[in-house]
Order: sequence, then structure tokens, then C-alpha cells
Amino acid sequence: INKWIKLHDSKADTIGLMVSAAPDFQHNNQLTILSKKQKRYCFNINFENLLIFTTYFSVRHAIEFTWLNDKDQFLYPNDNWIKDEIFITNSLAFALFHTQNRIQSNLATNHWIPFTEQEVDAKAKFKSNLMTDFIKGNIQIKNSPLLFQHNEVSFPIKFSKEAVSVFDAGRKLWKYYHSQKDCNVNSSYYDIREYFQGRSKSGRMNNKSADLVYMELLNDLKRKQSLLGKKIIPKIYKHGFLK
Repeated sequence: INKWIKLHDSKADTIGLMVSAAPDFQHNNQLTILSKKQKRYCFNINFENLLIFTTYFSVRHAIEFTWLNDKDQFLYPNDNWIKDEIFITNSLAFALFHTQNRIQSNLATNHWIPFTEQEVDAKAKFKSNLMTDFIKGNIQIKNSPLLFQHNEVSFPIKFSKEAVSVFDAGRKLWKYYHSQKDCNVNSSYYDIREYFQGRSKSGRMNNKSADLVYMELLNDLKRKQSLLGKKIIPKIYKHGFLK
């Protein structure tokens, strides 16, 4: 699978980075989306290859890691995935709301906000509305022969009911965060979790928050995210990403 994804690396107009990790389940904890480069090699994400990279990300994170599959290898897919619009758009939604999406607004402009200011009652304008512009089809894509030149994905992007449920749950969480007096309007999902959950003395993000409203909203989002993942899993095998 890494030979496949390397074909789509591009340094043009980067909106995020994806850490390169060995192509098996036991290394999936290293596979994250970041705002800033680290020592490990990172792929560059832009709006020309975004749907390819979020497909790669979701394929690797949709199935839970266990001792039975820890050494299973992710593979170079067949070409049928290109024609599966709902699989591709489900993967985008899954990646936007996944905890391994670690975009941080204090490190670079956050281009990954999946809502408009009006949807979440933001107190000020976001620095970037590029993600919602992309979803609506307001960004011109110049160089992506796999998906766009053959019109395999239509705009505005069409999402399944499971993906829409994830967006709905996420919107409630963002809206609650934006109701806080000291919120940062440009915060990412990672930033929001850090705000409510805080960090331990060792620097790790805590698993829970004392804010019960937040925990209820977060758990609802995670439940909807899990259901979306279950819609993605059969296609992972169908399209040859796993045997």
C-alpha cells in the first residue's frame, strides 16, 4: 500500500502532512495527520490528493488492531476503488473526525474545519474555510487524474447517511466548544479534545473530561464514527486493500 500512496505525494499547496508508517496493523498508531513535519518521513496533503490520502488513512484505521491481525499487510489496491464514490466520501468523513487526525491550529493554519462559522455559532471568522469550500465544490482542482478528470467524485460531495450522522454529531460538539468564553475559533478536533480533556503530568492527553456535556457529545460522535467505519470495512476487502 505504501508503494501506491507514494505515487500521490505532492509538495504543492500543502494543507497537512501524513506520517509514513510500515504497512501493517501494528504500526497504525504511527499513522497520523499532522500540521508540522517530524523526523519520520511525511507525505504532503493538498486538495488535489486529499481524497486519496483520506482513503488511505481510513482504510488503515477503520479496522481495530488486535493480536490476530497485528502483522496483516495492507496492499496495493485494485482500480475499482476509484469508481466507488461513497467509499471515497465516507473515507473523507471518517478521517476528518478521527482521533489520529492531529491537526493543531497553533502550529499552522487549520484548513480542516468541517463546518462554516454559521453552523457552529463561531464568534469570529475562521482563518480558513477551505475544507467546507472543497466539500461544496468551490475549489478548482487542477491535477488529479485519478478522481477528478474522470468525474468519479461529484461536487458538492455526496455523503452517505452514516457520514451525515457523523457530521451532525461533530457539529454539536464544535458548537458546544464555540459556546465557551475562551475558545479559539480556529481550533481543530485535536485542539477541542485537548481543551476539554487536558494533559497529564507526562504530557499525554487525558482520556476523559470532567465536563459531562462534552463527554456525552464526544461519545456520541465516537459511536457514529464507529458505525461509519463499519460501512467502510467491507470495501477495504472488496477493493483489495486487504486480503
